[in-house]
Amino acid sequence: MSMNGEYLRVTPAELDRALKDPAWALDLAEEIQDKQDESEPAPSEARHFTTHQTWNLLGFLLRRSAFPVDIVHGEEPLAADDWGYGPPKYLTPDQVRLAADTLHQTTYDQLIRGVDPSELVEAEIYPQIWDSPASLEWARDMFTPLTKFFRGASSAGHAILIWLD
Repeated sequence: MSMNGEYLRVTPAELDRALKDPAWALDLAEEIQDKQDESEPAPSEARHFTTHQTWNLLGFLLRRSAFPVDIVHGEEPLAADDWGYGPPKYLTPDQVRLAADTLHQTTYDQLIRGVDPSELVEAEIYPQIWDSPASLEWARDMFTPLTKFFRGASSAGHAILIWLD
């Protein structure tokens, strides 16, 4: 079984309800995931997005670049309940906007510049596949869609729920 980074766009009203009833939020996330699996909307329009197993590499690269928002684990606790590999967190609409703007100004080449794969091994970045400089390319295909997902959420004034599953 693998660990996947999961994201759900929610309206401010849905975020308020999720904070009061995290079980409802988990049901909403599962419902939206199921619906979206059939329709596959563009990342900018999607309510659910996954970075699959690239979440830990992306988190490492973003922390290393002093990214202003933790878009891999979230900033604010949503619930104490485990949604897979720990409890979910969220980003407020303002945090989503800051993240979207910063992502839009960041390239994947900037993130990987100067990174040696041995740093990833030493930091125990999941999964342990860091045997060559080419392995840094692994998350490139997730970075642009993630940026589009955040831009779409920001444009709509949405918050984002984040968890590992």
